[in-house]
Amino acid sequence: MTTTPALCLVEDDALIRELLENSLTEAGFEVIEVSCGTKALAEFDADAARFRAVITDIRLGAGPDGWAMARELAPTMPVVYMSGDSAPEWSSQGVPNSLMVAKPFAPAQIITAVSTLLNAVDTH
Repeated sequence: MTTTPALCLVEDDALIRELLENSLTEAGFEVIEVSCGTKALAEFDADAARFRAVITDIRLGAGPDGWAMARELAPTMPVVYMSGDSAPEWSSQGVPNSLMVAKPFAPAQIITAVSTLLNAVDTH
């Protein structure tokens, strides 16, 4: 029996969060969506083992931003960063085993990025 990879989706824009949650679910992923870094940290504190990857916006309002949250949550977990203005910072701020997808994007780009990172982890 294979387990469905659970993804932690962290996005403060409700419309983007809903679009991505629907697209990722249709692609076969289980998605735990939260609106801020603080809530993401709480989800990981409750059960970190259920997550296979993190998809996060960079600018999340109050609380930790996407860079800080990913460093704390997932130093060895695949991370897909999404940003409209922070892409140039990815090389210095991003964690290993991560990808940056610039906004605006098509949901298929996020699905491809997550699948690519998970496949790389599964083959090592």
